Amino acid sequence: MSPTTSDRLYWRREIAPRAAVLVDVADYYAAARAAMMKARRSIHFLNWEFESPTQLVPAEGGRIGDLLKSLADQGIDVRILCWKTALPVAATQDWFPLQDRRSFAGTAVKFVLDGGHPYGACHHQKAIVIDDAMAFCGGTDIGQDRWDTTRHLDDDPGRARPKDHGYFDARHEVMALVDGPAAAALGGLFRQRWRRATGEDLPTPAPGAPDAWPEAVDADFTDVTVGISRTSAAWRRWPEERENEALTLASIADARRCIYMENQYFTSPVVAEALAGRLAEADGPEVVLIGTRRAPHWFDHMTMDRARGAFIHRLRRADRWDRFRVFSPATAAGRIIIVHAKLTIIDDDFVRVGSTNMNNRSTGFDTECDLSFRLESDANRTAAVRLRARLLAHWLGCAPATIEEAVAREGSVGAAIETLSDARRLLPIEPRPLGPLASLVAAFHIGDPLGPADSFRLGLRRRRLADEVAAVAGGRSPS
Repeated sequence: MSPTTSDRLYWRREIAPRAAVLVDVADYYAAARAAMMKARRSIHFLNWEFESPTQLVPAEGGRIGDLLKSLADQGIDVRILCWKTALPVAATQDWFPLQDRRSFAGTAVKFVLDGGHPYGACHHQKAIVIDDAMAFCGGTDIGQDRWDTTRHLDDDPGRARPKDHGYFDARHEVMALVDGPAAAALGGLFRQRWRRATGEDLPTPAPGAPDAWPEAVDADFTDVTVGISRTSAAWRRWPEERENEALTLASIADARRCIYMENQYFTSPVVAEALAGRLAEADGPEVVLIGTRRAPHWFDHMTMDRARGAFIHRLRRADRWDRFRVFSPATAAGRIIIVHAKLTIIDDDFVRVGSTNMNNRSTGFDTECDLSFRLESDANRTAAVRLRARLLAHWLGCAPATIEEAVAREGSVGAAIETLSDARRLLPIEPRPLGPLASLVAAFHIGDPLGPADSFRLGLRRRRLADEVAAVAGGRSPS
């Protein structure tokens, strides 16, 4: 990859002495609590949503808001920056902005709602930075409906709704954890976002904070180069950033054997075209996608599920060599598991974890942040293969070694899944035929703009998408 190309993919590239990938929120919240308890100077949050009543370890009780107020009273600089949420969205999330304002009013915790973006866009980055020495970054927020274990048990007490209102849906999330210079760079990103939202310049802390790495977490990768990639629309004096889109297309183009993706949305026609081009090659990589069977909210079901149907149909038309698989997970009782992760593993040398969805908004409208790991040592490459096996094993209810043996035997990740799959746990996604209304929704990508220019101009959005798809099909950059 040329230096010029590399500059388009990353905001920063830094070394992490240690990096880990945390699967599902029970492990993430427990690790975050352990790390925050070790903080000596600062705890800084970037979030789409932050619910102060959230219990990080439900079995032990205790609200994160109370923990942060206690730490702030001890002199820790605690700052929370989350989206200045649109009212219809806030109504579906228990009105968390109002709850948080009440919870943190008059305390040492600095809570700010971020409206520093074009109308209709949202602040979607998700990170916790501790002492600029270690940081979490990925796809999940701090919310009461996020917690789940890798077992995705039906009726897990940790997912019980308040007041005996049943259970939250099972949920799958992925977060990355890094230390060293990579964590310090994420601290710089937080300060940049804070300045954009508030106008306040925060000082860069001096190096040398004590180690806050949670003891229960083992590093997956060591001495690894971490790429930090962003998305942000142009707003006032702040320029547009489209590194995540460039990284997605470059990594698809670089794949040799397998593209494995878990994502909340598969709707971007630009990404679909890039994947279709690889599937059409006689010796191209296989493509394995994991997503939610059906969007849990009515608006996403009416819009994003329809666009995903068009996405899948495009890949199936291109799949001349039978290398495309798309699955949705289910609990043991056949209930939905919400796939909210945004993860990509390509071959054995590229792992990406972040907030970026495979939709239009994430390429140039909302703010996003992803970490990617280019794996050069044999130990780190082996760890990437084991991570993919760990993810598949947790879906299929078997040991990771069983996954690795099946992939070696079948010569294909998709074939291995089909060989091992319990029909109740990992199901092929079969999109419904697109009727006239669904075809209209999918064609204009209602609710999913590319950027500020087309956020309320459906005709322009359709023309822009057609131009970008043609550019990718012709081997050019869409931007």
